[in-house]
Amino acid sequence: MIHYTLSCENDHRFDAWFRNAAAYEEQSGRGAVTCPVCASTSVGKALMAPAVTRAQPETVALSTGHPQQRQLRAALQALREKVLREADYVGDRFAEEARRIHFDETEARGIYGEATREEVVGLIEDGVDFMPLPQVPEEHN
Repeated sequence: MIHYTLSCENDHRFDAWFRNAAAYEEQSGRGAVTCPVCASTSVGKALMAPAVTRAQPETVALSTGHPQQRQLRAALQALREKVLREADYVGDRFAEEARRIHFDETEARGIYGEATREEVVGLIEDGVDFMPLPQVPEEHN
């Protein structure tokens, strides 16, 4: 897996994970990489600082009052609500249905459900595009 910080034409920055650099290039080339804030498909890699680990890592988060955190929380909540409203719930058959859609064995549509770690690894290895449904913590947690 490879992690990129991406930026859209409206200067919204967000993080994304891809199977490898080629997967990013392929998805980006066909317009499948979109900004979670404004849905722009004009997205590119942003400058990133190298990941440096410390002997004793610290947990750091923006305060809930920070404008960027509120904006991110709202965007994630909107994405989650859109998926729950518009996609088909397939339960524990997620991996099976995702493969059927990927290999054009059934109509392409939005789906969501559950998958085991092994199923997730298999989907990644098969080149199936998917992402975890964001879990948005409560505002006052």
